[in-house]
Amino acid sequence: MSAGQPQRSTGNKIVRFALVGLVNSGIDLAAFFLLLKLAIPALAANIGAWFVAVLFSFAANGFWSFERDPGIRLRQSFLRFVSLGALISLGVSSLSIAALAGAIGVWPAKIIGVVVAAVLNFLAARWSIEGRLLR
Repeated sequence: MSAGQPQRSTGNKIVRFALVGLVNSGIDLAAFFLLLKLAIPALAANIGAWFVAVLFSFAANGFWSFERDPGIRLRQSFLRFVSLGALISLGVSSLSIAALAGAIGVWPAKIIGVVVAAVLNFLAARWSIEGRLLR
């Protein structure tokens, strides 16, 4: 939250977050595809793809989607973001793959996990970067 700059509306943040999320999902899915092509097991490929995507997501959301709270050190913000990302994105997508891949296939299971995690990630990213949830 930089001094002298107007604060973005929640709607504006949601749109920016969604755009970053679309690009981030593309990065996640591309990395997942490449890792699967390298014969990496699906759950390990999911972890690797998530790690690549979370680095992009933190940078894009931290500097474009949200206003950083100067009271939260960058390292602390990154650790919050990665921790919550691991819990939400990685947890939901891995659970989705583990639970659904046998029944519907790896790709549909991965996509379901990505979609379910998106809403939870908005709140987590806002808290990680801005230090707030709802206001």
